[in-house]
Amino acid sequence: MLNVGLLGCGRIGQVHGATLSGMKTARTVAVSDFLPEAANALASQLNAKVMTSDQMLEDPGIDAVVIGTPTTTHYDLIHKAAAHGKAIFCEKPVDLSVDRIRECLSAVEVAGVPFMVAFNRRFDPSFAHLQKQISDQVIGDVELVTILSRDPAPPPIGYIKTSGGIFRDMMIHDLDMARFLLGEEPVELTAEASCLVDPAIGEAGDFDTAVVTLKTANGKICQISNSRRATYGYDQRIEVHGSKGMLRADNMLENSVQLATGAGHQTAATQPFFLERYAAAYRAEMEHFVSCIAAGVPIAPTGEDGLKAQILADAADAAARDGLRRSLSQT
Repeated sequence: MLNVGLLGCGRIGQVHGATLSGMKTARTVAVSDFLPEAANALASQLNAKVMTSDQMLEDPGIDAVVIGTPTTTHYDLIHKAAAHGKAIFCEKPVDLSVDRIRECLSAVEVAGVPFMVAFNRRFDPSFAHLQKQISDQVIGDVELVTILSRDPAPPPIGYIKTSGGIFRDMMIHDLDMARFLLGEEPVELTAEASCLVDPAIGEAGDFDTAVVTLKTANGKICQISNSRRATYGYDQRIEVHGSKGMLRADNMLENSVQLATGAGHQTAATQPFFLERYAAAYRAEMEHFVSCIAAGVPIAPTGEDGLKAQILADAADAAARDGLRRSLSQT
């Protein structure tokens, strides 16, 4: 039985706590949060203790920690968790600084502890199946990947100001997915971005509408489209075109019922947001983390995956601001 501590009792901490509570091979034994009421509420649901982060990290009875706290806290928590021999599951991004991410990975390597970055979309059943079809050469050689990711509405401006921006907060998932599907590293990047949804986002120094194009050394191309507004729900689609065919993963709807009348065909709305759309992915990624630790096998996505996605996000942000093509070096 893997004893797990949850650092952060907000939305994502609650999701991971619920998953762990349904597993036979792991359990949440402690929770911690800056807000006592949040920690107490989740502890009650999970039958867990409330601890400070230091108490949790120093407790020899806790085998692993899930870091679901704000990004600015990850650096210190990762270093402390590694120093105390804890396996680490960390929400993205690892940090907003590439140099600080490298320092975290160094601390993890020195400690020799398992470390997983939570790029949950790799575990979405549809996306995972699509990637396996690519690996099995069902559509031959990949030529063009198209990733569409649009939120139903922008987050609060207070969040925008601390998030690191649309490329580091939102598109970083899609940049990781691009690497996952292309099967090779991008070597060139171009980006365009605007503020079309909310002027306050632009005043905060960020964008709400963005497009990135990636190109690999073999000429494979990936196009990523992001928007902070989709009036029809949470838009998450992928299309991969290859030498022998095409693969497509469409939006998940609230139900599969279709109405056909003389006025045309009508379907249900898309899932409202990420917690509903990626519920299965959140469960699968945590099950993967726990099972890999139990079996003593390598875990992915790795810290290196987190680093490479952050490098791409930094390059996209810079390219959107100066309009220049970026030649990528991810060493």
